[in-house]
Amino acid sequence: MIPLRRALFLLRQKAFTPQSLLGFSLAVFLLFVIGCTARPIYPLPSQDDYRIRQPLQTFRPYNIAHRGANGVIPEETRPAYLKAIEDGADFIETDILSSKDGVLICFHDVTLDNTTDIAKYKKFENRKRTYEVEGVNRTGFFTVDFTIEELKLLRVNQRYSFRDKQYNGKFGIITFEEFISIALDADRVVGIYPEIKNPVFINQHVKWPNGKRFEDIFVKTLQKYGYKGSYLSKDWLKQPVFIQSFAPTSLVYISNQTDLPKVFLIDDVTVSTQDTNQSYWEITSDKYLNYIKNYVVGIGPWKDTIVPVAKNYLEEPSDLVARAHAHNLQVHPYTYRNENQFLHFNFSQDPYKEYDYWINKIGVDGLFTDFTGSLHNFQEWTSSDTKTESNILHKIALLVSPYNN
Repeated sequence: MIPLRRALFLLRQKAFTPQSLLGFSLAVFLLFVIGCTARPIYPLPSQDDYRIRQPLQTFRPYNIAHRGANGVIPEETRPAYLKAIEDGADFIETDILSSKDGVLICFHDVTLDNTTDIAKYKKFENRKRTYEVEGVNRTGFFTVDFTIEELKLLRVNQRYSFRDKQYNGKFGIITFEEFISIALDADRVVGIYPEIKNPVFINQHVKWPNGKRFEDIFVKTLQKYGYKGSYLSKDWLKQPVFIQSFAPTSLVYISNQTDLPKVFLIDDVTVSTQDTNQSYWEITSDKYLNYIKNYVVGIGPWKDTIVPVAKNYLEEPSDLVARAHAHNLQVHPYTYRNENQFLHFNFSQDPYKEYDYWINKIGVDGLFTDFTGSLHNFQEWTSSDTKTESNILHKIALLVSPYNN
């Protein structure tokens, strides 16, 4: 039986044979049967794609959907990523961990306690463990103690109590491959931004055949689905990706396996690197930036380290962005959130003022945001082709038109 996408392509080209027409009819019938069962399926991306899709924009800072549209829908779930794409994300971002049996999953915490319904499963009560994670003992239900089949039983909840909880318990954990399929099946080119999460911990607790490491499986998965090429190359623009990690040794290690662009994440000034135990001041020095630029195209600092904060007011910006740019490194800070408890007083409870400050004054190259739609609207309303009143009104009309139907 021929793939449905191929059948549609042949139909447009009027290139059907009797055999291919029969295959197409069977495909339609099977889709009808599957649809009637009302059971969700998450197919992996097609190996053949005949669509001509809108390309990735590269003329303004990247809109990076932090764990999907997680300000609206529970983080790192399929609906959160679909919502982020609908809202205009350039990249959908995820954290990659592993199950006990070595399947890569999209999940932020090494424990399941905070954002899943693990507590309701009495059969898992004896799985609680205490492990050392980044030098600190932590107790909970760890992803590395559950098979992928077990993890698929769980449902994800909102992390923050002040966010909409109507979707709690509705959506499951997805695999890295399912995450990739969401981007590749989008109607336009959407990049992915996966993180090699807690690689020291994962490599300690999960073993793969033939001595393979977590990082090896991570890169192999990307290569399996055609991700390749250096930043802005033809291959990269077709399937854009940034690989991110707080662990510099992981980024250096995979540089021998792929030329895909990498971003070095930087934590708070009080936090040392998880694998090399280097201080914030060391890894943001000119000497270190000159070293790491051989392996990465950018850095991803916590935004409050770029512009320090005191009593919820911004202080004088540091020179980190300027120095990174001098080393030809992009800067993608995290995380931008709409809620008042995350907005410093300087912005008068207005997330658009915050975006304006970081894009137009600080000059960053990408922003990790929980609210993709807000950043997209700000960039659309302030883009260079909306300077006249008529164009601005036209843009607003397009943005609000879906709500008038």
